[in-house]
Amino acid sequence: MLQNESYNRHNSWYNQHFPSENAKTNLYQKAKAADKNNIAQWLQQLFFSCLDPLLNQKNRSWLTVGDAYGFDAQYILNSGNEALATDLNTDFLNIALKEGIIKSCAAENAENLSQEDNSFDFVLCKESYHHFPRPYAAMYEMIRVAKIGVVVMEPQDPVIKMPLLLMLTNVFTHHGQILNKLWKNRFSFEPVGNFVYKVSEREFEKLAAGLGLPMVAFKKINPNYWFKGAEAISTEPHNSKFIMIKMKKFFFDVMVKLRAMPAQVLTAVIFKQLPDRDTIALLKKSGYRMVYIPKNPYLN
Repeated sequence: MLQNESYNRHNSWYNQHFPSENAKTNLYQKAKAADKNNIAQWLQQLFFSCLDPLLNQKNRSWLTVGDAYGFDAQYILNSGNEALATDLNTDFLNIALKEGIIKSCAAENAENLSQEDNSFDFVLCKESYHHFPRPYAAMYEMIRVAKIGVVVMEPQDPVIKMPLLLMLTNVFTHHGQILNKLWKNRFSFEPVGNFVYKVSEREFEKLAAGLGLPMVAFKKINPNYWFKGAEAISTEPHNSKFIMIKMKKFFFDVMVKLRAMPAQVLTAVIFKQLPDRDTIALLKKSGYRMVYIPKNPYLN
């Protein structure tokens, strides 16, 4: 099956690029030694800051899914919460464990998690959902093992947010070849073997409604300005490359605010239980939009 080939490709990808234990260890040592005020770290912080409203209460348990290097779990641990880092392949995570980046790790297939129901307060899936051959299978699994909610950070599907693209899709619905030429990344695939599964607010609303969940929260961010060597470029105020990235991001942020184009990344929190007032206030302050799902009137 194609999904098995996808698993195998992803499972071996890191060892192809970092074949030895020394190569993996060097990655972590370079990260520790690097000046933290660099563009790569600044862009990662745009992702991680989306978690801050949920990390305010300490000693909560988190499961990170597709956390290849353990950096997602590291951020959670540094906030005073607990985290189990998981990925298909734990070769990197075992090194992260030795280097003190994380406290624990496990090999897990997101589409068939070994954890029990409601065994973690939150599940985080950051930039991995689009790699899964069966993303909905993974989503149901993450919801199953989460007690409070699931956080997903993924590229946003532009169709619903771009009327012109939606119109072209409707006009050329029976002319696939023409539509593919007009919308060149309609079907995007990555060299490692996966289809790039982009997400939308509407699909998460429907998912929550179908499962009888009470709320979904959304935040839109524009962090996709990484380039090779970004780790070595300083975020000093007068750095020309950093200035250019901030200008691009500012323009994109304004266009998103004006609803002229969709955000690059959608952060969605699918809640299994309503958060308390303080958490809702923190989510709003951080820029989240809350969608309350009405109860099904035909079920108790």
